[in-house]
Amino acid sequence: MQSRLFCFNFLFLFGLVCVVSCTGDRRSTDSQEIDREYVLDAKMIGYTGVGGDIDGRRNPVLRAKKGERVKISLINGELMAHDITLEKLGIKSETMLEAGDTTSIVFKATEDDTYFCSLPGHQQVMRGQFKIVENFEAAVVSDNWGVSPRKNGRPLNLGFERGSLQDWKATGDAFGPRSVTFDPAPWYPDSVVLKQSGDYYVSSGGTLNYQATGTLTSTSFEVTHPWASFKITGGALAGLRAELVDAVADTVIFKMSGYINESKPSDPAHAAFRPVVVDLSRYQGKEIFVRLVDEETGTVPEIAYIGDNPWAHISFDDFRFHEERPTYANELRPDDVVILPPRDLVPNAGLSGAEAAKVMDVPKGFKVTLAASEPDIVRPIAFTQDDRGRLWVVEAHTYPVRAPEGQGKDRILIFEDTNGDGTLDSRKVFMEGLNMVSGIEIGFGGVWVGAAPYLLYIPIDESKDLPAGEPKILLDGWGYEDTHETLNTFKWGPDGWLYGNHGVFTHSNVGKPGASDQERTPINAGVWRYHPKRHEFEVFANGTSNPWGIDFNDYGHAFTTVCVIPHLFHMIQGGRYHRQGGEHFNPYTYEDIKTIADHVHWLGDQGPHAGNFRSAAAGGGHAHAGAMFYLGNKHWDIDRNAIFMNNINGFRVNMDITKRAGSGYTASHGTDFINTNDFWSQWLNFRITPSGSVFVIDWYDKNQCHSPNPDVHDKTLGRIFKISHEQDQWVTVDLRKKTDKELVAYQLDENEFYVVHSRRLLQERGGNAEVHADLWKIFHENPDVTRKLRALWALHVTGGINEKQAEELLDHADEYVRSWAIQLIAETKKVPTGAQRRFESMAKRDTSALVRLYLTSALQRMALNQRWEIVKNLAAHEEDAADQNIPLMVWYALEPLVGMDAERATELVKNSKLPNLQEFVSRRIADGKK
Repeated sequence: MQSRLFCFNFLFLFGLVCVVSCTGDRRSTDSQEIDREYVLDAKMIGYTGVGGDIDGRRNPVLRAKKGERVKISLINGELMAHDITLEKLGIKSETMLEAGDTTSIVFKATEDDTYFCSLPGHQQVMRGQFKIVENFEAAVVSDNWGVSPRKNGRPLNLGFERGSLQDWKATGDAFGPRSVTFDPAPWYPDSVVLKQSGDYYVSSGGTLNYQATGTLTSTSFEVTHPWASFKITGGALAGLRAELVDAVADTVIFKMSGYINESKPSDPAHAAFRPVVVDLSRYQGKEIFVRLVDEETGTVPEIAYIGDNPWAHISFDDFRFHEERPTYANELRPDDVVILPPRDLVPNAGLSGAEAAKVMDVPKGFKVTLAASEPDIVRPIAFTQDDRGRLWVVEAHTYPVRAPEGQGKDRILIFEDTNGDGTLDSRKVFMEGLNMVSGIEIGFGGVWVGAAPYLLYIPIDESKDLPAGEPKILLDGWGYEDTHETLNTFKWGPDGWLYGNHGVFTHSNVGKPGASDQERTPINAGVWRYHPKRHEFEVFANGTSNPWGIDFNDYGHAFTTVCVIPHLFHMIQGGRYHRQGGEHFNPYTYEDIKTIADHVHWLGDQGPHAGNFRSAAAGGGHAHAGAMFYLGNKHWDIDRNAIFMNNINGFRVNMDITKRAGSGYTASHGTDFINTNDFWSQWLNFRITPSGSVFVIDWYDKNQCHSPNPDVHDKTLGRIFKISHEQDQWVTVDLRKKTDKELVAYQLDENEFYVVHSRRLLQERGGNAEVHADLWKIFHENPDVTRKLRALWALHVTGGINEKQAEELLDHADEYVRSWAIQLIAETKKVPTGAQRRFESMAKRDTSALVRLYLTSALQRMALNQRWEIVKNLAAHEEDAADQNIPLMVWYALEPLVGMDAERATELVKNSKLPNLQEFVSRRIADGKK
């Protein structure tokens, strides 16, 4: 209550200040005195002016005379982080975190500038101009008063000064005889300042009767002048609007909604009528009519926690014609109005784990059951499975602020269903006292843990399910400036590397402990990998935003799910992808690879954040976590090219269908798989079990957005759910006890759990002649290319492919085998001369775009002097000109050659059939001279 009172006083005080100082002149005698002040209300829909001639305007132009001392004050209008930054001056305010927080910047006006919010993803809609002016015009009071429209020589009652609805026809219950009034009452509190024209105006209910709905339609009349104006106030909702309608065609030629988005504006004048100007020059001589529409009730009775919106109404006054365009200081323009889709109806929140499972919508034949919940599991941020199918789950008690060294509170728990009833009835604590853990995987005798600034390895005493020793720091230098964008989502890749993600606003410089800067690898967005035996670290691909999901499809291709920017990317080794912010490490990138999705999961044109909780029709919103190709039981009848991801703001599991296109993929929106119907639901990741069912972890919390304030997040809740099909059968398994021959046979299993775990166990054991013979038998005899690939990957991780065999694979009939042979040959970054010659030939003659893509990827792992002929041959493929990946991947491989020999590079691209290569080479030469 105290903060609300403070916010009201702040608004009132600075609103008055702005009325005086933002529209007039005030000379200062003290250099520290403020000459001009502005107040802005900060929300994800933009900055809204408060008071004076910027009142109600979204991202208004702020003006000052040169040399004036200016203060811009912010009020945080919502529970989200906001600030304000001046682009040229480099001035940045403190970041506001809570609704009602305030901050400001003070500066000397020296030049035109741009103000914006520097928080990730906010600048798109929170951005305006600061202008230097010589003089301030006084508030305009137009003498172009205009005339009332006439019908049969009689002026029409479009300003309601007759105190009635004469010349209008009403439907519904929103507009009646009492709708026309001259006081705020009975539709508004007496304190509200409306500023209507004359005495009377009309309202569909005001803030005191907003539930009513209906229409009010004027009689038709001829457009006799090129310009018109009217006054309007009310909510900025799609169901509230004033329409001008062509009477003959019955089509809307202009519409405008109210401008108020907040439910309780503190300034009494904030609801005042504002004039709207309409260009009707195209319609002179035609008949039109005015229609007021109120389709909004302002109530959501289905959801108790969503309060009423009293601005679910429209008020209207004074329609007039003008010979010239009228000018008003507080004119309301279409760009000032942010019309949001209706709030999504999410019927539940704050449920127990058992209740939450019951209210979910699932496909026929499936069910979701509660496997564990608080207090047994709290704040689950990451999990994996061991070779027995047991769950190893991280509880993130330290998040969002890393604890001092040695004071971490995170822990790793081991869960097991011992009797097949779907409940994780066995719970053990493996380790406590960890700090800022965000990723976990198991293998090679230990637990691999991401806990910035470290990648840790913790050996396991399997007889006790306890650590067999102290954690070993494998890598350090992982950043944690933004603690929800650290290393995360660990997954064993088909090639035997440990893969993980990294966010864009955390900056890491990764290396082994004690490594110099020159020996380290920077990353601030993308996918990385670490080899468990060679202990090598590398960035697999750069870019995206805050990826928190990674998985591999049946062909071993990597895909990530992300937030804010378009949500799905096919990650190619060496690729550089669309970034949410910042620049690529290589300044000569020039252009990056975009999403494969042909859609987004959010609605509206005001940026992804503004669509939060209003985008159910599109899939739920911009924030995603987890990724899973369901490569499990056939009876699930799930397309194996479908990728699942949880939509955090949509409280559901999205399913995108991937399809090959050129060298890569496209992705279309499939039917959402599960809707939790729960506002607090926040599923983070999925794991396929030995039975083919799927476990998911749920960070159950009323706050969906990351905040550095620990008190914003709940500290007591967490769930694990199990998704099952009615034909799933519970099984017990311990793959550690299987023979090599049995592990090889599991490469043919329909369930990916057995494939991945058995391959990793074979990698741990190292392979032998018998294992290799059995795997080659699968490769040669099984007709399914996905099974051939499984055998190939297992051969690779066990050292079962020699140089001669690898080069022979380049002649294989299947494009997937040839492409993987290219990647495996280039893995060590030492491509033999024989393979180089084969690559040159394939670059010229291979008919597969996928193979050519893998060649572009391998190029970046080859010595510079090995690349020339391959680049030249790839650049000659006109059929790749429109490919989403190949032209840019060729450029990434060619770019360092320009620095090596600019003349040769220029000659190489003269006959290129790929777009932009000639331009990029020229730019690179010019930029290299700067």
